[in-house]
Amino acid sequence: MTERDDILDWLALTALPGLGCILIRRLLTAFGTPAQVLVAGKAVARVAGVGRSIVELFSTPSRLDKARLWAEREYRRVCAANIQLLCCDDPLFPSLLLNIHDVPILLYCLGDLDCLRLPAVAIVGSRTPTEYGKDVSAELAQQLVGKGLAVVSGLAKGIDGQAHIGALKANGKTVAVLGCGLDVVYPQKHTGLYRQIGEQGLLVSEYRLGTPPEGFRFPARNRIVSGLSLGVVIVEAAIRSGALITARLALEQNREVFAVPGRIDSSKSKGPHNLLRQGATLVQSVDDILIELPPLSPSSYVIPRRLSPDRNNWNNRNDRNICNTRPVVPQDTLNELSQLPDDLSVAEKDLMAAMKSTSIDIEQLSEITALPLNTLHPLLLGLELRGLIQQLPGQQYVRVA
Repeated sequence: MTERDDILDWLALTALPGLGCILIRRLLTAFGTPAQVLVAGKAVARVAGVGRSIVELFSTPSRLDKARLWAEREYRRVCAANIQLLCCDDPLFPSLLLNIHDVPILLYCLGDLDCLRLPAVAIVGSRTPTEYGKDVSAELAQQLVGKGLAVVSGLAKGIDGQAHIGALKANGKTVAVLGCGLDVVYPQKHTGLYRQIGEQGLLVSEYRLGTPPEGFRFPARNRIVSGLSLGVVIVEAAIRSGALITARLALEQNREVFAVPGRIDSSKSKGPHNLLRQGATLVQSVDDILIELPPLSPSSYVIPRRLSPDRNNWNNRNDRNICNTRPVVPQDTLNELSQLPDDLSVAEKDLMAAMKSTSIDIEQLSEITALPLNTLHPLLLGLELRGLIQQLPGQQYVRVA
């Protein structure tokens, strides 16, 4: 692993409670380096999203010392496991990933880092696929690596695993993004596949070593799966599935979304078919994928924005202008909001105030908050990734207790 004089500062910063990726990047923008952030003290109060608890954290030497002590222990474990750490300012950090909204601060990597230099396509789908879905995902992966691309997926059962297996079978490169610590094998049935990817491809995680595979981590993991890729292929997926979360994330990141059609009488076809109705690219062969990708280059990639009449609802997703009109918030709701994370934006707090324990649809949220739909979508997605709200069928949303 490449030695960095500041790696312990990066680790210590990520160890501090209450700091998400977005807030850490704001602090780095304000103060320059992790070392300067760690000694900023009460000056952090001037950074947007920093509340009293965070100011108190940076003003308490014992809590900062605890983070530094953990960083030293974590770094020893990382070195012993031959894991490489990539900070978000590292030249080797994948450039595509720097373009997403919630950039991971650190990536734990095990295997061949050159995989991150290859153009990549993600293949994701159901954990309980049909034989058709298994065959399609493996075959597409083999053909993609045969064209010089890497295949990215999440090492989950089903379609994810088949995509990795297909890429490896063709002696290609594959990247597995984990929703747990890099030293935790999940699912256990993929122990052999995990080892093979570590030897021939690349295992990636943003989580500290030993982090268990808790459910809320996987939607957050999916933003890295799509963020590393030029496009995302959905093979089989139910209407409510992690694969469709990945598709939504891909749209927010301005990536291409592809869908493989399936049997009309299969519940696992509903997700891809719904995407196709919304304008996703139909995949019947690998050529359908390749023709939609930007020119492949060994260095960096520019994600183009394609505007066409039948895909306006997909391509206007980067308009994040926020209206100044804000709802009146009752006192009991204000008391509830005081318990929320300090780094929520004003618009995110407005959304949380508009939601109760009963569901509310996106049109009502737009009316209450005076936010346009193309602004609401990324805000709601961010809250969902943090486990603060849940999306229900029919674009209904509810706060999570």
